[in-house]
Amino acid sequence: MGAFDQLKSEVCRANRQLAATGLVVLTWGNVSGIDRERQVVAIKPSGVAYESLTPADMVVVDLDGAIVEGSLRPSSDTPTHLALYRAWDAIGGIVHTHSACATMFAQACRPIPCLGTTHADRFYGEIPVTRSLTEAEVADDYETNTGAVVIERFAELSPVDTPAALVANHGPFAWAAGPAAAVETAVVVEEVARMALGTMRINPDAQPLMGYILDKHYQRKHGPNAYYGQR
Repeated sequence: MGAFDQLKSEVCRANRQLAATGLVVLTWGNVSGIDRERQVVAIKPSGVAYESLTPADMVVVDLDGAIVEGSLRPSSDTPTHLALYRAWDAIGGIVHTHSACATMFAQACRPIPCLGTTHADRFYGEIPVTRSLTEAEVADDYETNTGAVVIERFAELSPVDTPAALVANHGPFAWAAGPAAAVETAVVVEEVARMALGTMRINPDAQPLMGYILDKHYQRKHGPNAYYGQR
């Protein structure tokens, strides 16, 4: 076995699962995973159909973006993934999609509000939206600057308590402890976005969830005394 076979297999499975969830069409999305000990990231190759992906197709890069293993070009979003991995040691997998409902919020430059307990079970408050990139940021190292505006937006937020962001005018990024868990986070982002859109259509004056209910639902799953699920 090669040094990176396990990581490449995990990332390949996660990319194929991303397609199976219906969150992506054509090749509009990608999953990556990091090996912190070796300081390398495996990511989907650019423009390759999900159904044809194999572990051997995954591209392994170092944290500066140099290809360590693989014959294909890595995803064009690789510099964004790398910026987030360099900034946040707690994350082990990242997903980017253009899933419809979350992307609607991103294109509207609006956060996804926390309107109910389904959202609060996974995110400690709204899913934030970044500022728009400047013309200079787009012209010079666009993908790295995409990661930079996410990191900037999280200056006073926890990427663990809020494991997703919307890049303004673009779409959602989600993350977790590993690639498979990051896909699950991306599924939840899209679902709560869909619920929020429907709620605001029924009641345009819908208000964010009360803080004490947000605290209860988030903490019972993720707090120090969490009691949801099995031990």
